[in-house]
Amino acid sequence: MKIAFIGCITLSCKMLQHLLTSSYAEVVGIVTCNKSSFNADFASLKPLASEADIPCFIVEGNKQNAMAEWLRTLRPDVIYCFGWSYLLRKEILQIPKLGVVGYHPAALPKNRGRHPIIWALALGLKSTASTFFFMDEGADSGDILSQETVMIDDTDDAGILYEKLSVSSLRQITDFTALLAEGKYTRIPQDHEKANYWRKRINDDGKIDWRMSAKSIHNLIRALTRPYIGAHSIFQQREVKIWKANVALLDEPEIDNVEPGKVLSVEDETIVVKCGEGALRIIAHEFPAFLSVGDYL
Repeated sequence: MKIAFIGCITLSCKMLQHLLTSSYAEVVGIVTCNKSSFNADFASLKPLASEADIPCFIVEGNKQNAMAEWLRTLRPDVIYCFGWSYLLRKEILQIPKLGVVGYHPAALPKNRGRHPIIWALALGLKSTASTFFFMDEGADSGDILSQETVMIDDTDDAGILYEKLSVSSLRQITDFTALLAEGKYTRIPQDHEKANYWRKRINDDGKIDWRMSAKSIHNLIRALTRPYIGAHSIFQQREVKIWKANVALLDEPEIDNVEPGKVLSVEDETIVVKCGEGALRIIAHEFPAFLSVGDYL
């Protein structure tokens, strides 16, 4: 089965490497880009294309006319679009006879839209999903090809959840690539009445408000940690990144009369801060060494 592959993030690279080992797949072309101003986990597929001696098309921005023209010359049976920040237009969606398969790490039809890994953790969800679907002109709205539930533990952060989704997705690619090649796949229409859309994250979404509960701040920090840009607090009028934290187990009556944002303790690089409810123990951060007990964040 002839496959054209589109992608530009770390997970795209893992998926493509895995696909190249499939006896059902003949990857005839790769579409990627050389840089990205908004993908923290950006990874160009050009080196992998060169290594595998596969034709590669480099896209600048969202210039889809040239991309569509190039893809037509490949005459792919199916296009895999995994890790791409733009909706594909009809002229690309109509090229392969089997359609274009997209990927969204959420439990479609729920949680369509932007930054699904970040929002799932920030909202404290207990599960998400690894979902492959047939792309249409909408956002994450096409028929589902494969979906696996992925559980989220309280200690999972963005890096851990990213890896969990990677493991599921590679297993799914193996299975549905064979089904597509043999014509044995199924399409499961989404129930659009159950759909919701997550919006694009902005910088202010990563700013810690110490009036929030310790649990909510912990969720925000683990959502934005690497491979993403990190949550931040304001100290002495500048942004300071916080990469790892957990809820501190303290004697509540002792801190009931302490205002949110006050530093309760500093030991080596570990900082405990009062929150609107409870306290947070900050483990990995970029605060200056002179931060002291009694300072306010």
